[in-house]
Amino acid sequence: MGINVQGLKTYVYDLKYIRNPRVPECTKLPTLPSPKTPVELTRARIQQAAPLSTMSGPECCENPPTLSSGGESGDVLQIASLNSYVTGNTDSKIAVVLISDVYGYGAPKLRKLADLIASSGYYVVVPDFFHGDPLIPDSPIQDWLKNHGPVEAVAFAKSVIQALKEKGISKIGAAGFCWGAKVVVELAKEAEIQVAALLHPSFLTLDDIKGVKVPIAILGAEIDRMSPPELVKEFELALEAKPEIDHFVKIYNGVSHGWTVRWKDDDEIAVKCAKEAHEDLVAWFGKCLV
Repeated sequence: MGINVQGLKTYVYDLKYIRNPRVPECTKLPTLPSPKTPVELTRARIQQAAPLSTMSGPECCENPPTLSSGGESGDVLQIASLNSYVTGNTDSKIAVVLISDVYGYGAPKLRKLADLIASSGYYVVVPDFFHGDPLIPDSPIQDWLKNHGPVEAVAFAKSVIQALKEKGISKIGAAGFCWGAKVVVELAKEAEIQVAALLHPSFLTLDDIKGVKVPIAILGAEIDRMSPPELVKEFELALEAKPEIDHFVKIYNGVSHGWTVRWKDDDEIAVKCAKEAHEDLVAWFGKCLV
């Protein structure tokens, strides 16, 4: 079950894996009052981004994927010099780019999510922004981030987008997971894409969200030090101040950072909420891209 950050009630959406699903108008839901015991966050502290090394913690590394192949529908091709997992309708004029967390484009659950999104008729691309060097489980993430900053990956993302346009793609949506959310928000600030989605994002500031120029969804976890619910609420308030930008903001109850692509199979709540988030993501793209 998920709780929308705009209300105390639990909202269950009847979203199916279809081409053009229905998405509730999130801007019309009730407003959530300020929490009684908020995390110690202020606007000044939120706007000032901490260095990547200090913001990254165990949450970014928990439950690493087993990089074994199997059950995938797509292929690995080169797009703009990057190895990329591609799946879906090669004749589609609409593409979705998925930007991974620190474990990279080879994560099986991420690829299966790409296949799911592709089943709605899109051409889906999952590039390897780490150039064959994803984070190795149990290795120091601070050292790895020195050579893999998300902002530095934006130029490669733009090259992928340009290659898709040269292929004949006319609309592009992008979803970023944890590390990848920072890349997506930078693209959204420059309107390089038509639709954005951020799932359990890391490294974001309030100014990032204020600068977004395209419709954006933010899917957050109830238990998340990288983007706690109070911070996500700040993001939502910033988006509400920009009525020209459509947005969808939701917190999923009982799950932790990374759950949409690194859930534990024996955790019933995480499995259920991952499916719900996937449905919401498909619905968001269906609303804004089709």
